[in-house]
Amino acid sequence: MTERGPFLFLVALLATVGAVTAVFRNQEYGLPFLPGAQTTVWQVDAKIEFRATGGPTQVILTLPPDQQGYRVVNEIPVGAGYGFSFEESGGQRRAHWSKRNASGDQTLYYKLELVADDSAKGPDSGTWSRTLNRWDEPYQTAAQELIDSVVPLSADGLTLAQQLIQVMSTVPVNSNVSLLLDRFALPTLFANLLASADIPARSVQVLLLEDGRRRQSLIERVQVWQDGEWHLFDPGSGPVADTSDLLLWQTENPVVLEVIGGTQSRVTYSIISQTRSAFSLTRAAEPGEAPALSLYSLPIEEQSTFKLIMLLPVGALVVVFMRIMVGVETSGTFMPVLIALAFLQTELVPGVLSFLLVVAIGLLIRSYLSRLNLLLVARIATLVTVVIGIISVFSILSYRFGFAGGLTITFFPMIILAWTIERMSILWEEEGPREVLVQGSGSLIVATLAFLLMDLPTVRHLAFNFPELHLCLLALILLLGRYTGYRLSELRRFATMGRV
Repeated sequence: MTERGPFLFLVALLATVGAVTAVFRNQEYGLPFLPGAQTTVWQVDAKIEFRATGGPTQVILTLPPDQQGYRVVNEIPVGAGYGFSFEESGGQRRAHWSKRNASGDQTLYYKLELVADDSAKGPDSGTWSRTLNRWDEPYQTAAQELIDSVVPLSADGLTLAQQLIQVMSTVPVNSNVSLLLDRFALPTLFANLLASADIPARSVQVLLLEDGRRRQSLIERVQVWQDGEWHLFDPGSGPVADTSDLLLWQTENPVVLEVIGGTQSRVTYSIISQTRSAFSLTRAAEPGEAPALSLYSLPIEEQSTFKLIMLLPVGALVVVFMRIMVGVETSGTFMPVLIALAFLQTELVPGVLSFLLVVAIGLLIRSYLSRLNLLLVARIATLVTVVIGIISVFSILSYRFGFAGGLTITFFPMIILAWTIERMSILWEEEGPREVLVQGSGSLIVATLAFLLMDLPTVRHLAFNFPELHLCLLALILLLGRYTGYRLSELRRFATMGRV
């Protein structure tokens, strides 16, 4: 009893600090408690990696131009010890890092935040330059014959571009097309042919905006100027009707990345979709207004990881409540949380079916391994290998039969599955199949409940945007941990007293 006071004080302190900090962030920085009435923000990280050779170093990265449908709300260059400036070349903005002396592996970041905005417009100019003024023979003859064959079938630049794509994708391949493709990449060839036909066209690099994508590269496309605007073409398939998920990054002249004083340079892109209030977007654009300790300040690769990690305490709370208050038996204390985390990637029904299938097959194989009298470590290692084999076969069969949901089985943690199979097998031998069924079904029930709670948009929003609320969860878990009363599942023992 003497420890009750300090314990309750600790619980109250944790809950108060978490709640007060969350309210402060809501009032000071405009972060809403509910995910509704918000604007979707695309955050793009350009990660530049290279090896400096020693001495003066310069890094120049081409930045996306103004474009229709998107408005830039914030951009942050990151490079410790580097000077930075913006410049313009060839009508396109560029980021310029510089350092007097750099050696070894270097990493720089350019962070860009933009929102969809129908009022945002791209450049009105159709400025373009002929990508190729002269072809060497025999490419000149092949290109001219190819252009002459499609010009009569077209009415303007757009239809000419469509006819060129149709000819270049025809099977069997035209002999002129085959000759030209041996010399030029398809996007370059397509742009050069249009330029030779006096069609305003330019090669561009675009970035596919897809939430949670990491280490992406730019995709080469071609734009054709017609009726006062640029039209995007995929040289392999034709016009791109929907460009809402494409960010135009580079147009024609400037190279995307230029490194002076370094080797082995490359740039990769990570994308994440976030929701923020209009007020917080305004504050984000003001220097020094962002919270000092914010998950938004991390690189996108880490943000994507933390979006899942921050949900783990929510699942842990469900497990604590179900085991202590309800009395549900599970196979492994917190294994249901990991299963629920996998369900977030696989969706519930495909995840449950995949889990049952792998565990069932694993138990059959484990029953055979028990006859070999293997030591525990060797048995677990064997099961890990077997589980990987089962998942590989299941993924291949799912793909061959067009069942896309089966491919997500790879999100299940292999070691946890192997250990689950081992525990259930031992439980079968010692307690019988009934206990295996009780604990297995209990694990799935708890995992399902944890998934349903963790998958709520409001819970996801609060867990990531208000990490201090985890202190409130911690306080609640501590309170549940001191509970010593009856569990709900134990109350059935008193059913006869009620009848009496």
